[in-house]
Amino acid sequence: MTHERTQMPLLPAFLAVGPDLLKQRRVAERMRERIAQTGDLSFNHERFEGAQAEGSQVVEACNTIPFMSDYRLVEVREADKLRKADAEAIVAYLSAPCDTTVLMLFAEKLAKNTRLHKAVAACGPRAVIDCAPLKRYELARAVREMAVTHGLTLSGSAAEALIELVGTDTLHLDAELCRLALEQGGRASLGEVEVRARVARTVDPEPWTVLDAMCQRDVAKCLSLMAQLPDGELFRLLSLAAARIRELICAQSVRRRGGVTIESQLGGPAGRYRNHAAWAQRFTEAELVHALVSLRDVEAAMKSGAGAREPLARWMLTTASPASAARALR
Repeated sequence: MTHERTQMPLLPAFLAVGPDLLKQRRVAERMRERIAQTGDLSFNHERFEGAQAEGSQVVEACNTIPFMSDYRLVEVREADKLRKADAEAIVAYLSAPCDTTVLMLFAEKLAKNTRLHKAVAACGPRAVIDCAPLKRYELARAVREMAVTHGLTLSGSAAEALIELVGTDTLHLDAELCRLALEQGGRASLGEVEVRARVARTVDPEPWTVLDAMCQRDVAKCLSLMAQLPDGELFRLLSLAAARIRELICAQSVRRRGGVTIESQLGGPAGRYRNHAAWAQRFTEAELVHALVSLRDVEAAMKSGAGAREPLARWMLTTASPASAARALR
């Protein structure tokens, strides 16, 4: 909800739907600020939890006349956990809602074909607010923007390091940025080294972090991250490694040909491939071809029953090591 949107007439109901809880929280904060502009929010705000809420109580709260304010705000968290009868009571209310109440529903998932979703959507074209999570390639930029709100400036590598250590949950990322800002006692600039020194790992590494380190030819980081990767992720890492090598081969081809982009050849948004050109320049064509061909033997070894981790770790070491260029040319 932008500033421009908050100046538009309030609708009888809104639905913030999607798993990004930080987006949901910001929607709630902005809605409270908007309602507070019309009067004392402390007398005109009720909140319910979907799993425990009774539809009749929510409707009663919505039909209550505001006190010393133009509007009341009624929030229902986890509206996707409402029992059917309680959701139906809210649907019935929305057929003739109180014009001095804003009903704000929050849900991680609520299908568009449900009666509750349809009832809220019918309130207006902007009644449903998308809180879908950011794509992985969008997250580092978002983290840097979040850092600014806490008085911090993060480098690109620092943002990537924070995501690697804390995970992709935006609420957790924001909380960690808040903690870092309090530690710094004011405005500060943080690089990757400072972030890694001050932030403890709270999630297992994702396969893409291993591959990013491999593409940077950072052998120590690559093997360290892979050692922390759960066994159940090893075959996923194998599959993603093959895809990444193919992407780098494509990036080299695009660079030689000129006039085309990686995303035009591989599909998907440009942000997904923002580092591929730089990574591809770290390898020779022979290295990449050798790495791709050798994955066939790695897969066979992983499926032999002798253990999946060792053959894949050897491949990572060989591929990430600068000495692999000489081996590929033999």
